[in-house]
Amino acid sequence: MIRVLLVDDHAAVRAGYARFLEQDGGMTVIAEAACADSGYAAYLQHNPDVSVVDISLPEVGGLELLRKIRQRDPRANVLMCSMYDSSTLVRSALAGGAAGFVTKRAAPENLVSGVQAVYRGQRYLSDDLRMAAPGEEFAEEAARIAQLSLRELEIWRLLAQGYTVAQCAQSLKLSLKTVANNQTVIREKLAVGSTVALVHLAQRHQLIDQPPSR
Repeated sequence: MIRVLLVDDHAAVRAGYARFLEQDGGMTVIAEAACADSGYAAYLQHNPDVSVVDISLPEVGGLELLRKIRQRDPRANVLMCSMYDSSTLVRSALAGGAAGFVTKRAAPENLVSGVQAVYRGQRYLSDDLRMAAPGEEFAEEAARIAQLSLRELEIWRLLAQGYTVAQCAQSLKLSLKTVANNQTVIREKLAVGSTVALVHLAQRHQLIDQPPSR
């Protein structure tokens, strides 16, 4: 029996995931969590075989939870889920230690197959993902983004969503100096000089929501 931890901030999504997984007969959801902090606590308490983690969690995102889990146990099996299908985001998650990536638009069977695959030690991508190389106009940007660590990527996403340095520090439980230093490193690695440029770059690579059209 594969023991699964679900981390998603929407109770209805968790309920749907649990239903599909447990219908398989070979899996059981041993714990659920709605945020990164409670997700990490549940991981420590239950030591699941597979953790299914949404990228877009409130405040601290799923990438930071992935980093903490993998730091705790480099052998941990983490399957990331997201409404985003950005190849840049997928590559960053996999490079950071995720065993697989499933989009929320994919058929539910992908979640079941993904949990089974990563439990067996295999990498898994949902059927709707295409890991094609980025277009020439984005290739240089994608190469720069690939230099970011998971923590730097999470800080960048928070900044791009409008968080201040102080709010990032509070959410990630880091010092102001650490976040400020990371912000400098992020801008250097991405070759951007302003917060506006950080936002536009994140939007181009579908790392955050696009602004509503007017």
